[in-house]
Amino acid sequence: MAETKAACGSYEATKGDVDNDNIILNPNFDNGIENWSGRGCNILVSNSLGDGKVVPQIGKYFASTTNRTQNTNGIQQDVTGRVQRKFLYEATAVVRLFGSNVTPSDVRATLYVQTLNGKDQYIGIANLQASDKDWVQLQGNFLINGTVSKAVIYIEGPPPSTDLLVNSLVVKHAEKPSPAPAPDFSNVAYGVNIVQNSDLYDDLNNWYVLGNCNMAVANGSPRIVPPMVKESLGLQEPLSGKYIAVTNRTQTWMGPAQTITDKINLQVTYQVSGWVRIGSAKKGAQIINVAIGLDTQWVNGGQIQVSDERWYEVGGMFRVEQLPSKVMVYVQGPSAGVDLMVAGLQIFPVDRKERFKHLKNMTDKVRKRDVVLKISGSKGENLLGASVRVRQTQNSFPIGTCINRNSIDNEDYVSFFVKNFNWAVFENELKWYHTEPQQGNLNYTDADELLDLCDKNNILVRGHCIFWEVPGAVQSWVQALSNADLTTAVQNRINSLLTRYKGKFQHYDVNNEMLHGSFYQDRLGKDIRPKMFQTASQLDSSPTLFVNDYHIEDGVDAHATPEAYIQHILSLQEQGAPVSGIGIQGHIDSPVGPVVSGSLDKLGVLGLPIWFTEIDVSSDNEHVRADDLEVMLREAFAHPAVEGIMLWGFWELFMSRNNGHLVNAEGDLNEAGKRFLEVKEDWLSHARGHLGEDGEFKFKGFHGSYTVEIVTVTKKKFTQTFTVNKGVSPFVVNLNLVNKGESYEAMQE
Repeated sequence: MAETKAACGSYEATKGDVDNDNIILNPNFDNGIENWSGRGCNILVSNSLGDGKVVPQIGKYFASTTNRTQNTNGIQQDVTGRVQRKFLYEATAVVRLFGSNVTPSDVRATLYVQTLNGKDQYIGIANLQASDKDWVQLQGNFLINGTVSKAVIYIEGPPPSTDLLVNSLVVKHAEKPSPAPAPDFSNVAYGVNIVQNSDLYDDLNNWYVLGNCNMAVANGSPRIVPPMVKESLGLQEPLSGKYIAVTNRTQTWMGPAQTITDKINLQVTYQVSGWVRIGSAKKGAQIINVAIGLDTQWVNGGQIQVSDERWYEVGGMFRVEQLPSKVMVYVQGPSAGVDLMVAGLQIFPVDRKERFKHLKNMTDKVRKRDVVLKISGSKGENLLGASVRVRQTQNSFPIGTCINRNSIDNEDYVSFFVKNFNWAVFENELKWYHTEPQQGNLNYTDADELLDLCDKNNILVRGHCIFWEVPGAVQSWVQALSNADLTTAVQNRINSLLTRYKGKFQHYDVNNEMLHGSFYQDRLGKDIRPKMFQTASQLDSSPTLFVNDYHIEDGVDAHATPEAYIQHILSLQEQGAPVSGIGIQGHIDSPVGPVVSGSLDKLGVLGLPIWFTEIDVSSDNEHVRADDLEVMLREAFAHPAVEGIMLWGFWELFMSRNNGHLVNAEGDLNEAGKRFLEVKEDWLSHARGHLGEDGEFKFKGFHGSYTVEIVTVTKKKFTQTFTVNKGVSPFVVNLNLVNKGESYEAMQE
């Protein structure tokens, strides 16, 4: 990218021009308020406030706002003609609050742009809590995708009664940090339990109890290893049958613990598994959690809800990316007064490469089919010894991503999207709060434009989502309705959406995240959920109607286990809801293959198609992120119940999760992106050889589209395309070569 035309006005700049230049004019207010203006308020420049208690941190001056009447009032600068599209910028502001009775409040940096067609866009840059005690640094990145006619950076946020102070604002082309090296796993003891004395042969040595309660060893726990351990490590020695019993518990966090600081390797993914039980179920269902304490913080190593006095397997996963001074594992969760029992607790590093070898065999069984090319020529034509080269051009397995309206203004983004995905889902543009932000004010323009892009590129689309059950995702005007008016609004919403887009979407997530929210059910009763499915089916019978929820696959949410999801689906079906697809979102940390596949096995008994609908993984280290992504892709592709994979974005700054992107903001493929393309390439079958006397060429290949090229011993050649569909028996393609002089024409029968 040697030279780039400016996106705004007539200003032109090379990339070098913006590398070191602050696009903010008068950034430290040395020239008063020149180039600055108030956003709905007044601004002035000072060198001190509050009898000299507030002085600049940088330079000699700062700006302060007065007469703010709204949170959105603040200080702004027009940067039209100075900010370039598709360049990653870093913005750094020095801010604080001022006034009487000031409470700490959020301060935001935002970029407002207006597109050439007059559409307003607001791009969040950074958000930070500030106070009147000291200056703080507000920092974040942004990128403009499309061509704009106007661009304004402003700082806003605190309550109207509070003055906002700005000491400095610098906006420069962001430097590209050097990517972290791949972690060294050469000395990791894969499969070795780092929990000492797990089987309690040495009484309670290495164990201690948290809290003022009692801990003892007892007999009577399972002697078999938990299923998730067996799936990861194969056959193991029987357990001792001993367990830790914790009694006289007066707090939920009380339980057995062990320090494992010197056993932890950075960036290594660990699997957690163990048997747990409660002493009495009289207090109702209890949640038991394996926690990993990292100094004053903790991460979730696995969680299970128990409702009786049986032994349950608890399992999960975790990773430590920055080593704290102390790491401990402890088991907690049941209510005070409930006895807690723990047996056979294991924490061990996961060997992902060995797992991938196993998955390759599974994948070949699930996703490939025997293919027989029967090739015949004109009468008397000798094809013996002809060379055959088969190349797969596309795997038919659905691999998609979420997209959003702002991103498709970037042609580089669109190019990567249409080249590498065959399905799509809209991030927000189909959600009710987007299509009807104010009652009666319908906005389908963004969804229409995204759908048009997909139609033009033969990309199929999921409909996400008709409703969203979590209260925080329900717009305020809907929450304010009476029950009678809410019933009418719900009916209007589903009528409007499904009538407008009848036949356009292959799937619908009917009511998103019902395991984690119950707004509509609480307001309108238990029947509203099945009625949503029934009405959707009546209005458009073609799409598959999905449930869609998160944490199903990772073991860290006791309310979203596969068992809970199964009961949820069965309950909906019993109430008449035509649920025909299972959505697992896949927002996962440190994925462990056997934990993920074990969840899929359980859900598979329902016989419904399973889709990973929103996969994203996150790590600062691109190599670790690539490993995590490969785990999710390969586990999904190898499982017979999974019928599609959707990523929840791929481009930096345009994903809901940080450090999850495959492509950096300015279009550079990172290690995760490279791995994604490598895995996709691995799912294409190629074969070559020669025709025998029977005129047949056989190979085993993935389902999808192929091109075959045949070259005779006399150097005549032909090419033909064919598609391998799913099936059990060999797929036979009859090709008849018709002599056309110097070449052949293939006639597929």
